[in-house]
Amino acid sequence: MDKAEILNRVRAAGVVGAGGAGFPTAVKLEAAPEYILVNGAECEPLLKVDQALMEGQARFLLSSLSALVEGVGAREGLLAVKAHYEGAVAALTRELPAFGNLRLAPLGDFYPLGDEQVLVYEVLNRIVPEGGLPTVRGALVINVESLLNVGLALAEERPVMEKYVTVTGAVRAPATFKVPLGLACGELAAAAGGAAVKDPVFLMGGPMMGRLESDFQVPVTKTTKGIIVLGRDHPWARAKSRTFREMMRLARIACCHCRLCTDLCPRHLLGHGLHPDKLMRLAAYDFENIGAATGAFLCCECGLCELACVMGLQPWRLNGELKKRLLARGVKNPHRAAPETVHPFRPWRRYPIAKLMRLTGLYEYGEAPLRDYPGLVSAVRLPLKQHLGPPVRPCVSPGQAVVRGQLVAAPEAGVLGANIHASLSGRVSALDESSLVITKDGQA
Repeated sequence: MDKAEILNRVRAAGVVGAGGAGFPTAVKLEAAPEYILVNGAECEPLLKVDQALMEGQARFLLSSLSALVEGVGAREGLLAVKAHYEGAVAALTRELPAFGNLRLAPLGDFYPLGDEQVLVYEVLNRIVPEGGLPTVRGALVINVESLLNVGLALAEERPVMEKYVTVTGAVRAPATFKVPLGLACGELAAAAGGAAVKDPVFLMGGPMMGRLESDFQVPVTKTTKGIIVLGRDHPWARAKSRTFREMMRLARIACCHCRLCTDLCPRHLLGHGLHPDKLMRLAAYDFENIGAATGAFLCCECGLCELACVMGLQPWRLNGELKKRLLARGVKNPHRAAPETVHPFRPWRRYPIAKLMRLTGLYEYGEAPLRDYPGLVSAVRLPLKQHLGPPVRPCVSPGQAVVRGQLVAAPEAGVLGANIHASLSGRVSALDESSLVITKDGQA
């Protein structure tokens, strides 16, 4: 299959990054990479999706990657996976001899290894420039579940209708499920045995970069990777619920400018000019002078600085706010330095996952095996924005009958976005500017 056909099928299927910002995969595949690097690090602890897929569907994933490498003209496909994911490594190793253009790239166990720029350095020993993409260094990075969806699009022209999600934390039966897009997260939590704590909240995504959510009707989207159930009074839930104003008040009072946040910042350790301690100082004394804070654009908001801080402050949150305010003023990232070497202490400052789990108070949670979803799905709500870019436009009407796999929303021509398909057969029971609801026939 040639590259043009690959792009057409992936675009039609609505494939996006399955664990990050939801960048449309067809756009990413337009590059001419030297390597296709599959991110099997499963960066955030507690999430098990990629491990389960690599172990259970190793042959299909490798076959899909091999076809992609050949189709886009890359030199080699690299499947980067943590060495201690023993089941996944064993399954991939068994199948690998059949694919001469692929190899495994074993990884350590530290955070944030799933960050694209960190991963490119660990696997290829190449430093991505400030503000740059991995393709600048010859690497196209794709998530494991995204690769699965690409493979289904190429082999069967199957659109993205389902999502693998780990449900863990304070639930009675942690598990990883494959469910239709649009399923309410509360139903997923119920399928995992229900909350084992009073007044539960959801941490949508991983422990570090996930957002706190108390609405149990929030739907599963193409980028939902995990749901971590915590009690509202859990220390990590309280930290996540802190407002920006409260964080800034604490920063002015408590920041001692020790620079531990900078010493452990993964982008700083790659040689980038990001100094969270200096940005915290600016915020404490002259927050309105944000024109001097463009270094915030280099922050990936991994949250590691919060664990480094002896006061429990959140430089990553400040950086996120600075980026929003700078962009609102029309300021774009001016930083384009291309460091040739990493920080000399970087090998000794890689943050162990075990330490992260202790400091977040999540060490008691662990396995979440892949299981069949036990519930019946009577309705789904499909947000019209499940990707990087503006919301897509519906191509169905209220009351219209739809079948599973049917195109129900699409981006305008020339606009960044991704097709959305019905994940359930039924009728469009509600439609507004943000989402559409499909209800199974015969259901209220």
